[in-house]
Amino acid sequence: MKKNLEGKILDIKTVAKDTVELQFSTVLKDIFPGQFVSILIPNKTLRRPFSVANFVYDKHLEEGIITILFKLKGDGTNYLKSLKTGDVIDYLAPLGNNFKIPESNKKALLIGAGIGIAPMLYLKKILDKNSVENFLISGFKDEDEVIEGSDSTVIGGSVMDKVQALIDDFKPEILYSCGPKIVLEMVCNIAKKNGLYAEIAMEKVMACGIGVCRGCVIKLNKGNEIQNASVCADGPVFSGAEVIWEE
Repeated sequence: MKKNLEGKILDIKTVAKDTVELQFSTVLKDIFPGQFVSILIPNKTLRRPFSVANFVYDKHLEEGIITILFKLKGDGTNYLKSLKTGDVIDYLAPLGNNFKIPESNKKALLIGAGIGIAPMLYLKKILDKNSVENFLISGFKDEDEVIEGSDSTVIGGSVMDKVQALIDDFKPEILYSCGPKIVLEMVCNIAKKNGLYAEIAMEKVMACGIGVCRGCVIKLNKGNEIQNASVCADGPVFSGAEVIWEE
């Protein structure tokens, strides 16, 4: 069982339309791309899960910094936006599994849709650190919603309209993605069509965040066996080839 941790707000700012970047301190020494944090909202039963958009650890200060990005959607996210530097939050971390980092001779194409760009930004940073050649393409509905950090950005249309051409030109061996279900399903289909390995970070409403409530169950194809998996505990990162998309 993960322990409740407390972090101090170090910075909070609006980075795009209805999109907030929040940084807070942590005693954790490492978090991996794809993992998430779950933050307690006062007077709310359920915590709110957020992908980690960046993590750094200062050995001299013996303190880490977690960065999350979130869209303003309701009471929980609006509460977080109201916080000030120095305020303290209660959170659980690190939660979930993480993306597998390939060998440096592989090439990776990263696909982020909307706020799904968050874990892609952290993954890109780690791939760069490990000398893995990569390219991040992201998609947003409007120009004022764009979050910086991509190698290419699609505004208005579907980011998937550009992916096949990128595969043909960039020739990646691996696809990584996070975003709405429709985008992730398309990523898995295009990976299969091109004979590529894909890993996806799934977005799902997570009630408990630790696999107890079973409220975020999906179905996986493990060989010839269909298995249930919780996105929060068994994921949120899954092999694209194993996910069963039919409801």
